[in-house]
Amino acid sequence: MKRNGFSGSQIVCLLLMVLSFTGCAVVKTPYFQTDYYQMTSSRLDSLRGGLSVTNDSLYAGFSRVSITPDLNRNFTTKKEAKHNLIPLAGYGNRRGEPAEGVHDSIFVKAFALKSGNQTYILVSADILIMPPNIIDQLTSQLSQEGIKRDQLFFSATHSHSSIGGWGYGLMAKAFAGKENVNLEKWLISQMQTAILSAVSDLHPARLGSGSFDASPYTRNRLTGNQETINKDFTFLIVEQTGGKKALIGSFSAHATTLGRENMLISGDYPGYWQRKIESTAADLAIFCAGSTGSQSPVGSGDEYDNARYIGESLADSVLVHLDEVNMSEKLTVSALSLKINLPEYHIRLTANKNLGSGLSNKLMKKPENVYLQTLCINNLIWIFTPGDYSGESALLIKNIFSGKGYEAIVSGFNGSYIGYILPGKYFYYDHYESKLMGWFGPTMGDYAIDLINQMFKAIISDK
Repeated sequence: MKRNGFSGSQIVCLLLMVLSFTGCAVVKTPYFQTDYYQMTSSRLDSLRGGLSVTNDSLYAGFSRVSITPDLNRNFTTKKEAKHNLIPLAGYGNRRGEPAEGVHDSIFVKAFALKSGNQTYILVSADILIMPPNIIDQLTSQLSQEGIKRDQLFFSATHSHSSIGGWGYGLMAKAFAGKENVNLEKWLISQMQTAILSAVSDLHPARLGSGSFDASPYTRNRLTGNQETINKDFTFLIVEQTGGKKALIGSFSAHATTLGRENMLISGDYPGYWQRKIESTAADLAIFCAGSTGSQSPVGSGDEYDNARYIGESLADSVLVHLDEVNMSEKLTVSALSLKINLPEYHIRLTANKNLGSGLSNKLMKKPENVYLQTLCINNLIWIFTPGDYSGESALLIKNIFSGKGYEAIVSGFNGSYIGYILPGKYFYYDHYESKLMGWFGPTMGDYAIDLINQMFKAIISDK
Protein backbone atom coordinates (compact mmCIF):
# COMPACT_ATOMS: atom_id res chain seq x y z
CA MET A 1 0.00 0.00 0.00
CA LYS A 2 1.87 3.05 -1.24
CA ARG A 3 1.24 6.43 0.35
CA ASN A 4 2.15 9.70 -1.30
CA GLY A 5 3.27 12.92 0.35
CA PHE A 6 5.18 13.58 3.54
CA SER A 7 4.83 11.35 6.58
CA GLY A 8 4.21 12.79 10.02
CA SER A 9 7.80 12.11 11.11
CA GLN A 10 9.15 13.69 7.91
CA ILE A 11 7.09 16.82 8.56
CA VAL A 12 8.48 17.04 12.08
CA CYS A 13 12.05 16.61 10.81
CA LEU A 14 11.49 19.25 8.13
CA LEU A 15 10.13 21.65 10.74
CA LEU A 16 13.17 21.06 12.92
CA MET A 17 15.48 21.83 9.99
CA VAL A 18 13.63 25.09 9.25
CA LEU A 19 13.84 26.12 12.88
CA SER A 20 17.47 25.13 13.33
CA PHE A 21 18.66 28.72 13.09
CA THR A 22 16.82 29.52 16.33
CA GLY A 23 18.22 26.58 18.32
CA CYS A 24 19.83 26.69 21.74
CA ALA A 25 23.01 25.06 22.97
CA VAL A 26 22.71 21.65 24.60
CA VAL A 27 22.84 22.05 28.39
CA LYS A 28 25.69 19.94 29.74
CA THR A 29 25.41 20.84 33.43
CA PRO A 30 25.61 17.67 35.58
CA TYR A 31 22.06 16.75 36.58
CA PHE A 32 22.91 16.65 40.29
CA GLN A 33 23.81 20.36 40.15
CA THR A 34 20.46 21.42 38.70
CA ASP A 35 17.32 22.84 40.30
CA TYR A 36 15.10 20.09 38.88
CA TYR A 37 17.23 17.45 40.59
CA GLN A 38 17.28 19.28 43.91
CA MET A 39 13.51 19.79 43.88
CA THR A 40 12.82 16.15 43.06
CA SER A 41 15.31 14.86 45.64
CA SER A 42 13.74 17.09 48.31
CA ARG A 43 10.33 15.71 47.39
CA LEU A 44 11.68 12.16 47.75
CA ASP A 45 13.18 12.98 51.16
CA SER A 46 9.78 14.20 52.33
CA LEU A 47 8.20 10.89 51.30
CA ARG A 48 10.59 8.65 53.24
CA GLY A 49 8.92 9.14 56.60
CA GLY A 50 5.47 8.36 55.25
CA LEU A 51 6.34 5.12 53.47
CA SER A 52 3.74 2.51 54.42
CA VAL A 53 4.64 -1.20 54.59
CA THR A 54 1.96 -3.84 55.17
CA ASN A 55 2.35 -7.51 55.95
CA ASP A 56 -1.09 -9.01 55.72
CA SER A 57 -3.44 -11.27 53.80
CA LEU A 58 -3.94 -10.56 50.12
CA TYR A 59 -7.17 -9.50 48.45
CA ALA A 60 -7.28 -9.22 44.66
CA GLY A 61 -9.75 -8.13 41.99
CA PHE A 62 -9.67 -8.11 38.20
CA SER A 63 -11.46 -6.41 35.34
CA ARG A 64 -11.44 -6.18 31.56
CA VAL A 65 -13.25 -3.55 29.47
CA SER A 66 -13.21 -3.34 25.68
CA ILE A 67 -11.65 -0.34 23.95
CA THR A 68 -12.33 -1.84 20.52
CA PRO A 69 -14.02 1.01 18.67
CA ASP A 70 -17.00 0.67 16.42
CA LEU A 71 -15.49 2.24 13.32
CA ASN A 72 -18.92 3.44 12.22
CA ARG A 73 -19.65 5.12 15.54
CA ASN A 74 -19.75 8.89 15.30
CA PHE A 75 -16.91 9.98 17.58
CA THR A 76 -16.76 13.16 15.52
CA THR A 77 -19.08 16.12 14.96
CA LYS A 78 -21.94 15.98 12.48
CA LYS A 79 -20.17 18.55 10.35
CA GLU A 80 -17.50 16.04 9.41
CA ALA A 81 -18.34 13.93 6.41
CA LYS A 82 -16.63 10.72 7.53
CA HIS A 83 -17.57 8.50 10.44
CA ASN A 84 -14.57 6.22 10.02
CA LEU A 85 -12.07 8.70 11.47
CA ILE A 86 -10.19 6.68 14.07
CA PRO A 87 -6.49 6.78 13.16
CA LEU A 88 -3.97 4.12 14.03
CA ALA A 89 -1.22 5.23 16.40
CA GLY A 90 2.40 4.17 16.16
CA TYR A 91 4.02 5.17 12.89
CA GLY A 92 4.41 8.69 11.53
CA ASN A 93 4.46 7.34 7.97
CA ARG A 94 0.79 6.40 8.30
CA ARG A 95 0.10 10.15 8.25
CA GLY A 96 -2.78 9.82 10.71
CA GLU A 97 -4.94 7.85 8.28
CA PRO A 98 -7.96 6.04 9.73
CA ALA A 99 -8.12 2.36 10.57
CA GLU A 100 -9.63 0.23 7.81
CA GLY A 101 -10.94 -2.48 10.12
CA VAL A 102 -10.41 -4.51 13.29
CA HIS A 103 -8.17 -7.57 13.20
CA ASP A 104 -8.51 -8.42 16.90
CA SER A 105 -10.20 -6.83 19.88
CA ILE A 106 -8.33 -4.56 22.25
CA PHE A 107 -8.94 -3.93 25.95
CA VAL A 108 -8.05 -1.99 29.07
CA LYS A 109 -7.43 -4.32 32.00
CA ALA A 110 -7.00 -3.71 35.71
CA PHE A 111 -5.67 -5.67 38.67
CA ALA A 112 -6.46 -4.42 42.19
CA LEU A 113 -4.36 -5.58 45.14
CA LYS A 114 -5.24 -4.98 48.78
CA SER A 115 -3.03 -5.76 51.77
CA GLY A 116 -3.99 -4.44 55.18
CA ASN A 117 -5.45 -0.97 54.66
CA GLN A 118 -3.56 -0.32 51.42
CA THR A 119 -5.10 -0.79 47.96
CA TYR A 120 -3.13 -0.48 44.71
CA ILE A 121 -4.34 -0.82 41.13
CA LEU A 122 -2.28 -1.80 38.08
CA VAL A 123 -3.79 -0.71 34.76
CA SER A 124 -2.65 -1.64 31.27
CA ALA A 125 -4.23 -1.21 27.85
CA ASP A 126 -3.71 -2.45 24.30
CA ILE A 127 -2.60 0.99 23.20
CA LEU A 128 0.62 2.74 22.11
CA ILE A 129 1.09 4.74 25.33
CA MET A 130 -1.00 5.95 28.25
CA PRO A 131 -1.53 9.52 26.98
CA PRO A 132 -0.84 12.23 29.60
CA ASN A 133 -4.02 14.19 28.87
CA ILE A 134 -6.13 11.02 29.22
CA ILE A 135 -4.48 9.98 32.49
CA ASP A 136 -4.64 13.48 33.99
CA GLN A 137 -8.40 13.60 33.43
CA LEU A 138 -8.85 10.01 34.57
CA THR A 139 -6.98 10.48 37.84
CA SER A 140 -8.91 13.67 38.53
CA GLN A 141 -12.19 11.79 38.19
CA LEU A 142 -10.96 8.85 40.25
CA SER A 143 -9.93 11.17 43.08
CA GLN A 144 -13.63 11.92 43.50
CA GLU A 145 -14.12 8.17 44.05
CA GLY A 146 -11.46 8.16 46.77
CA ILE A 147 -8.70 6.67 44.59
CA LYS A 148 -5.47 8.69 44.66
CA ARG A 149 -2.78 8.94 41.98
CA ASP A 150 -0.25 7.16 44.20
CA GLN A 151 -2.52 4.09 44.26
CA LEU A 152 -2.45 3.80 40.46
CA PHE A 153 0.28 2.19 38.37
CA PHE A 154 0.01 2.41 34.59
CA SER A 155 1.48 0.61 31.62
CA ALA A 156 0.53 -0.22 28.02
CA THR A 157 1.22 -3.02 25.58
CA HIS A 158 2.79 -0.41 23.26
CA SER A 159 1.01 -1.82 20.20
CA HIS A 160 1.81 0.27 17.13
CA SER A 161 -1.49 -0.76 15.53
CA SER A 162 -3.96 0.45 18.12
CA ILE A 163 -6.31 3.43 18.26
CA GLY A 164 -5.00 6.97 18.00
CA GLY A 165 -6.72 10.32 18.15
CA TRP A 166 -6.00 10.74 21.86
CA GLY A 167 -3.25 13.39 21.92
CA TYR A 168 -2.76 17.09 21.26
CA GLY A 169 0.16 18.91 19.69
CA LEU A 170 2.11 18.41 16.48
CA MET A 171 4.15 15.47 17.74
CA ALA A 172 1.07 13.56 18.95
CA LYS A 173 -0.67 14.30 15.64
CA ALA A 174 2.33 12.96 13.72
CA PHE A 175 2.27 9.60 15.49
CA ALA A 176 -1.35 9.22 16.64
CA GLY A 177 -3.42 11.24 14.19
CA LYS A 178 -5.76 14.17 14.72
CA GLU A 179 -7.07 14.65 18.26
CA ASN A 180 -10.62 13.41 18.78
CA VAL A 181 -12.11 14.82 21.99
CA ASN A 182 -15.13 12.51 21.96
CA LEU A 183 -12.91 9.43 21.63
CA GLU A 184 -10.77 10.74 24.51
CA LYS A 185 -13.85 11.02 26.73
CA TRP A 186 -14.89 7.49 25.79
CA LEU A 187 -11.42 6.10 26.58
CA ILE A 188 -11.43 7.82 29.98
CA SER A 189 -14.84 6.32 30.74
CA GLN A 190 -13.74 2.80 29.74
CA MET A 191 -10.58 3.04 31.86
CA GLN A 192 -12.50 4.32 34.86
CA THR A 193 -14.98 1.48 34.56
CA ALA A 194 -12.16 -1.08 34.47
CA ILE A 195 -10.49 0.37 37.58
CA LEU A 196 -13.65 0.66 39.67
CA SER A 197 -14.75 -2.83 38.62
CA ALA A 198 -11.42 -4.34 39.71
CA VAL A 199 -11.67 -2.65 43.11
CA SER A 200 -15.25 -3.88 43.58
CA ASP A 201 -14.09 -7.42 42.75
CA LEU A 202 -11.65 -7.73 45.70
CA HIS A 203 -11.62 -11.25 47.20
CA PRO A 204 -9.15 -13.25 49.32
CA ALA A 205 -6.35 -14.40 47.05
CA ARG A 206 -2.83 -15.70 46.77
CA LEU A 207 0.04 -14.55 44.57
CA GLY A 208 3.30 -15.84 43.13
CA SER A 209 5.85 -14.71 40.56
CA GLY A 210 8.35 -16.20 38.16
CA SER A 211 10.59 -15.36 35.22
CA PHE A 212 12.51 -17.00 32.40
CA ASP A 213 15.08 -16.13 29.75
CA ALA A 214 13.25 -14.96 26.61
CA SER A 215 16.30 -13.64 24.76
CA PRO A 216 15.39 -15.43 21.48
CA TYR A 217 12.46 -13.03 21.10
CA THR A 218 14.18 -9.64 21.46
CA ARG A 219 17.25 -7.82 20.15
CA ASN A 220 19.13 -4.56 20.71
CA ARG A 221 18.22 -2.41 17.71
CA LEU A 222 20.32 0.56 18.83
CA THR A 223 23.78 -1.04 19.01
CA GLY A 224 23.22 -4.71 18.14
CA ASN A 225 24.92 -5.76 21.39
CA GLN A 226 22.87 -8.69 22.73
CA GLU A 227 24.74 -8.60 26.05
CA THR A 228 22.97 -5.35 26.94
CA ILE A 229 19.35 -6.46 26.48
CA ASN A 230 16.80 -6.95 29.24
CA LYS A 231 15.98 -10.53 28.25
CA ASP A 232 13.69 -11.72 31.05
CA PHE A 233 9.98 -12.36 30.73
CA THR A 234 8.58 -11.82 34.25
CA PHE A 235 5.10 -12.83 35.33
CA LEU A 236 2.77 -12.78 38.33
CA ILE A 237 0.00 -15.29 39.02
CA VAL A 238 -2.91 -14.13 41.16
CA GLU A 239 -5.67 -16.55 42.22
CA GLN A 240 -8.82 -15.59 44.07
CA THR A 241 -9.86 -18.19 46.64
CA GLY A 242 -12.41 -20.31 44.84
CA GLY A 243 -12.61 -17.66 42.11
CA LYS A 244 -10.83 -16.24 39.11
CA LYS A 245 -7.17 -16.40 38.15
CA ALA A 246 -5.14 -13.64 36.50
CA LEU A 247 -1.68 -13.76 34.93
CA ILE A 248 0.30 -10.54 34.49
CA GLY A 249 3.33 -10.55 32.20
CA SER A 250 6.01 -8.05 31.25
CA PHE A 251 8.54 -8.27 28.41
CA SER A 252 10.96 -5.83 26.80
CA ALA A 253 10.40 -5.91 23.05
CA HIS A 254 8.55 -3.32 20.99
CA ALA A 255 5.13 -4.42 19.73
CA THR A 256 6.13 -3.67 16.15
CA THR A 257 5.73 -7.00 14.37
CA LEU A 258 2.97 -5.27 12.39
CA GLY A 259 4.55 -2.59 10.23
CA ARG A 260 3.33 0.79 9.09
CA GLU A 261 1.48 -0.72 6.10
CA ASN A 262 -0.92 -2.51 8.45
CA MET A 263 -4.15 -0.52 8.73
CA LEU A 264 -6.12 -2.88 10.98
CA ILE A 265 -6.55 -2.41 14.73
CA SER A 266 -4.60 -5.08 16.62
CA GLY A 267 -2.89 -5.79 19.91
CA ASP A 268 0.17 -7.10 17.98
CA TYR A 269 2.12 -9.93 19.69
CA PRO A 270 1.00 -8.95 23.25
CA GLY A 271 -2.57 -9.54 22.05
CA TYR A 272 -1.70 -13.07 20.94
CA TRP A 273 0.05 -13.67 24.26
CA GLN A 274 -2.98 -12.55 26.24
CA ARG A 275 -5.45 -14.60 24.19
CA LYS A 276 -3.32 -17.76 24.46
CA ILE A 277 -3.00 -17.37 28.25
CA GLU A 278 -6.72 -16.70 28.63
CA SER A 279 -7.57 -19.80 26.60
CA THR A 280 -5.24 -22.11 28.56
CA ALA A 281 -4.21 -20.91 32.01
CA ALA A 282 -6.13 -17.90 33.36
CA ASP A 283 -9.39 -15.99 33.24
CA LEU A 284 -7.52 -12.77 32.58
CA ALA A 285 -4.11 -11.99 31.09
CA ILE A 286 -2.55 -8.54 31.39
CA PHE A 287 0.52 -7.54 29.37
CA CYS A 288 2.74 -4.62 30.42
CA ALA A 289 5.45 -3.40 28.07
CA GLY A 290 8.83 -3.66 29.77
CA SER A 291 11.94 -1.60 29.06
CA THR A 292 11.25 -1.31 25.34
CA GLY A 293 13.88 1.38 24.67
CA SER A 294 16.31 -0.02 22.06
CA GLN A 295 14.67 -3.47 21.99
CA SER A 296 12.84 -4.90 18.98
CA PRO A 297 10.92 -8.19 18.61
CA VAL A 298 12.50 -11.24 17.00
CA GLY A 299 10.24 -13.89 15.54
CA SER A 300 9.39 -15.87 12.45
CA GLY A 301 7.17 -15.04 9.49
CA ASP A 302 5.61 -11.81 8.30
CA GLU A 303 3.20 -9.46 10.02
CA TYR A 304 0.43 -11.41 11.78
CA ASP A 305 2.25 -14.74 11.48
CA ASN A 306 5.18 -13.16 13.29
CA ALA A 307 2.94 -11.60 15.95
CA ARG A 308 1.30 -14.97 16.57
CA TYR A 309 4.65 -16.76 16.69
CA ILE A 310 6.15 -14.44 19.32
CA GLY A 311 3.02 -14.05 21.42
CA GLU A 312 2.11 -17.73 21.55
CA SER A 313 5.73 -18.84 22.01
CA LEU A 314 6.04 -16.58 25.06
CA ALA A 315 2.71 -17.90 26.37
CA ASP A 316 3.89 -21.50 25.94
CA SER A 317 7.05 -20.68 27.89
CA VAL A 318 4.99 -19.20 30.73
CA LEU A 319 2.92 -22.40 30.89
CA VAL A 320 6.10 -24.46 31.25
CA HIS A 321 7.20 -22.42 34.28
CA LEU A 322 3.89 -22.20 36.16
CA ASP A 323 4.56 -25.25 38.31
CA GLU A 324 7.78 -23.65 39.61
CA VAL A 325 5.92 -20.76 41.25
CA ASN A 326 5.45 -20.62 45.02
CA MET A 327 2.13 -19.05 45.96
CA SER A 328 1.53 -17.00 49.10
CA GLU A 329 -1.65 -15.72 50.76
CA LYS A 330 0.20 -13.23 52.94
CA LEU A 331 2.41 -10.55 51.44
CA THR A 332 4.71 -7.73 52.43
CA VAL A 333 3.68 -4.81 50.26
CA SER A 334 4.90 -1.23 49.96
CA ALA A 335 4.77 1.46 47.31
CA LEU A 336 6.41 4.77 46.54
CA SER A 337 5.21 7.40 44.06
CA LEU A 338 7.59 10.21 43.15
CA LYS A 339 6.50 13.12 41.01
CA ILE A 340 9.60 14.27 39.17
CA ASN A 341 10.76 17.59 37.75
CA LEU A 342 12.15 17.43 34.25
CA PRO A 343 15.07 19.13 32.50
CA GLU A 344 14.31 21.56 29.70
CA TYR A 345 13.42 20.06 26.34
CA HIS A 346 16.42 18.97 24.29
CA ILE A 347 14.88 18.10 20.95
CA ARG A 348 18.00 17.82 18.85
CA LEU A 349 18.73 19.89 15.77
CA THR A 350 22.46 19.16 15.56
CA ALA A 351 25.00 17.46 17.82
CA ASN A 352 25.40 20.56 19.99
CA LYS A 353 22.20 22.51 19.35
CA ASN A 354 18.63 21.78 20.35
CA LEU A 355 15.29 23.38 19.64
CA GLY A 356 14.43 26.15 22.10
CA SER A 357 12.00 25.32 24.90
CA GLY A 358 9.31 27.67 23.61
CA LEU A 359 9.33 26.11 20.15
CA SER A 360 9.53 22.62 21.65
CA ASN A 361 6.35 23.31 23.56
CA LYS A 362 4.69 24.17 20.26
CA LEU A 363 5.50 20.66 19.08
CA MET A 364 4.25 19.08 22.31
CA LYS A 365 3.30 20.48 25.66
CA LYS A 366 5.79 19.62 28.37
CA PRO A 367 4.25 16.98 30.68
CA GLU A 368 3.28 18.29 34.10
CA ASN A 369 2.42 15.11 36.01
CA VAL A 370 5.36 12.79 35.51
CA TYR A 371 5.87 9.96 37.99
CA LEU A 372 8.43 7.32 38.81
CA GLN A 373 6.76 4.66 40.94
CA THR A 374 7.74 1.46 42.68
CA LEU A 375 5.48 -1.33 43.87
CA CYS A 376 7.25 -3.80 46.14
CA ILE A 377 5.64 -7.24 46.68
CA ASN A 378 7.80 -9.38 48.96
CA ASN A 379 11.20 -9.34 47.19
CA LEU A 380 9.83 -8.29 43.81
CA ILE A 381 10.11 -4.57 42.98
CA TRP A 382 8.18 -3.26 40.00
CA ILE A 383 9.43 0.08 38.67
CA PHE A 384 7.00 2.11 36.54
CA THR A 385 8.64 4.67 34.25
CA PRO A 386 7.09 7.41 32.06
CA GLY A 387 8.45 6.56 28.62
CA ASP A 388 10.40 4.10 26.49
CA TYR A 389 12.90 3.09 29.16
CA SER A 390 16.26 1.71 28.04
CA GLY A 391 16.67 -2.07 28.19
CA GLU A 392 20.36 -1.54 28.88
CA SER A 393 19.60 0.70 31.87
CA ALA A 394 16.94 -1.73 33.09
CA LEU A 395 19.51 -4.54 33.01
CA LEU A 396 21.85 -2.43 35.16
CA ILE A 397 19.04 -1.79 37.66
CA LYS A 398 18.11 -5.48 37.77
CA ASN A 399 21.73 -6.43 38.50
CA ILE A 400 22.03 -3.85 41.30
CA PHE A 401 18.78 -4.99 42.91
CA SER A 402 19.69 -8.65 42.52
CA GLY A 403 22.85 -8.05 44.54
CA LYS A 404 20.61 -6.93 47.41
CA GLY A 405 18.33 -9.97 47.14
CA TYR A 406 15.52 -8.33 45.10
CA GLU A 407 14.13 -9.06 41.66
CA ALA A 408 13.20 -6.03 39.56
CA ILE A 409 10.69 -5.45 36.77
CA VAL A 410 11.02 -2.23 34.79
CA SER A 411 8.08 -1.16 32.64
CA GLY A 412 7.17 1.96 30.68
CA PHE A 413 4.28 4.31 29.81
CA ASN A 414 3.31 5.12 33.38
CA GLY A 415 0.59 7.66 32.67
CA SER A 416 2.85 10.14 30.91
CA TYR A 417 5.35 10.13 28.06
CA ILE A 418 8.75 11.80 27.99
CA GLY A 419 10.28 10.03 24.98
CA TYR A 420 13.20 7.61 25.19
CA ILE A 421 15.10 7.41 28.46
CA LEU A 422 18.55 6.22 27.36
CA PRO A 423 22.05 6.15 28.82
CA GLY A 424 23.75 9.52 28.29
CA LYS A 425 26.47 7.98 26.14
CA TYR A 426 23.92 7.52 23.35
CA PHE A 427 22.55 11.09 23.30
CA TYR A 428 24.73 12.14 20.35
CA TYR A 429 24.29 8.84 18.54
CA ASP A 430 22.83 9.28 15.04
CA HIS A 431 19.81 7.03 15.59
CA TYR A 432 16.05 7.60 15.69
CA GLU A 433 15.81 6.80 19.41
CA SER A 434 18.43 9.27 20.56
CA LYS A 435 18.22 11.89 17.82
CA LEU A 436 14.46 12.31 17.43
CA MET A 437 13.14 10.84 20.67
CA GLY A 438 15.76 11.71 23.34
CA TRP A 439 13.75 14.75 24.36
CA PHE A 440 15.27 15.69 27.72
CA GLY A 441 18.98 15.85 27.15
CA PRO A 442 22.13 13.82 27.68
CA THR A 443 21.69 13.41 31.47
CA MET A 444 18.05 12.21 31.58
CA GLY A 445 19.05 8.53 31.70
CA ASP A 446 21.54 9.00 34.54
CA TYR A 447 19.05 11.21 36.39
CA ALA A 448 16.39 8.49 36.21
CA ILE A 449 18.76 5.76 37.43
CA ASP A 450 19.84 7.96 40.35
CA LEU A 451 16.21 8.48 41.39
CA ILE A 452 15.34 4.79 41.03
CA ASN A 453 18.32 3.92 43.20
CA GLN A 454 17.24 6.41 45.85
CA MET A 455 13.70 5.02 45.81
CA PHE A 456 15.04 1.49 46.15
CA LYS A 457 17.13 2.46 49.18
CA ALA A 458 14.09 4.12 50.77
CA ILE A 459 12.04 0.97 50.34
CA ILE A 460 14.56 -1.54 51.64
CA SER A 461 15.59 0.65 54.59
CA ASP A 462 12.00 0.69 55.76
CA LYS A 463 11.74 -3.09 55.93
